[in-house]
Amino acid sequence: MERLLILEDGSVYRGQGFGSDDLKTGELVFNTSMTGYQEILTDNSYCGQIVMMTYPLIGNYGINRDDYESIEPAVFGFVTRDLCQSPNNWRSQETLDDFLKAHNIPGIYDVDTRAITRKLRNKGTMRAMMANPDTDIEAAVKQLQETDYLHDQVARVSSSKIFPIPNRGHKVVLMDFGAKLGIVRELSRRGCDLIVVPWDTDAQTILSYHPDGVMLSNGPGDPEDVPQAIETIR
Repeated sequence: MERLLILEDGSVYRGQGFGSDDLKTGELVFNTSMTGYQEILTDNSYCGQIVMMTYPLIGNYGINRDDYESIEPAVFGFVTRDLCQSPNNWRSQETLDDFLKAHNIPGIYDVDTRAITRKLRNKGTMRAMMANPDTDIEAAVKQLQETDYLHDQVARVSSSKIFPIPNRGHKVVLMDFGAKLGIVRELSRRGCDLIVVPWDTDAQTILSYHPDGVMLSNGPGDPEDVPQAIETIR
């Protein structure tokens, strides 16, 4: 199934489609990680973006239930050079293609990701869209140039309700601005008695839980930073 990747500067790249057919407009960005495509796809900091992997072969170890960074992915698309359709890993539970279809994320592969990466590196991120081969390119480029970026990413990815993750250690309120599940796992592993609250929770509500500290998370972060964060709370 042929598919196009169209950039706002008029560039057009032809490739093969996979994943969902729900084609969306988003900000095209690249990621240089050699592994971790599942964590990247489920990282809420990519909300509204079309993520392109610079490492050529993606999908070779499939998707598993343990490496999610959010329950519902918020990316608008996924771009790769080569797609592995038959993953080989003992933890694999589904293919990347099946995962994207299940979460309504369109993908494209067999495009020159090196050329696109050089363009983005030199010119900065651009609006982009995936499209069918018979799409009117001129009209698509005009639409891209007139489309605004998202301005409500936090509201889209934050938890909609307050929920506890009980433990025996320090009581910590985690304000969810798109927090990765890895942050929650690391805090829980260190004994923190967590209460996760939405991004717009007022101070009075937070203080009513009598926390030892409040942690703000906007998605990106390194688990290695967690001990320092806990020490700050103390």
